[in-house]
Amino acid sequence: MTAPKEKEFVLEERRLQSLIGYRIAKARLATQTLFARHIGTPFGLRAVEYSLLMLLHANRVLTPKQLSRALALPGPNLTILMDRLQGRGLIERVRSETDRRSQQALLTAEGRALAEQLDELTPEVEQDLDGPLSRGELVMLAELLDKVANATLGRSPEVVESDD
Repeated sequence: MTAPKEKEFVLEERRLQSLIGYRIAKARLATQTLFARHIGTPFGLRAVEYSLLMLLHANRVLTPKQLSRALALPGPNLTILMDRLQGRGLIERVRSETDRRSQQALLTAEGRALAEQLDELTPEVEQDLDGPLSRGELVMLAELLDKVANATLGRSPEVVESDD
């Protein structure tokens, strides 16, 4: 005689599906998995480290204040992050030529080479992520995510602001 079959368990998510935070968390898990596979694990980078490197790659030189705003990181956390990347030889901090009291961050030659390599990989990661979405849905998703992020962080839409 065979044992009776167990009823298949169905996860109840209806209440959570109505919560935007739950949906964002699920989407974040998917993006973290892709990031880890393509960039995080192969290059030993966390997402925030990748973001800092790519901001410097795009802007050449930024102040810690600009990086802190763009990454929504408190100063002490940014210092730890920058120390780690400087220890890996990817960034350097130099005194501003116009205001000797101020520091600026920039990529080292090794950091530039890595950022260029990452820049070439990014479309592959994005393609895996946006595969099920149409071009219009991608634009709409980007706009909505920016809107949520900016409202939540109390920031204007500009990513990097001037120190002036």
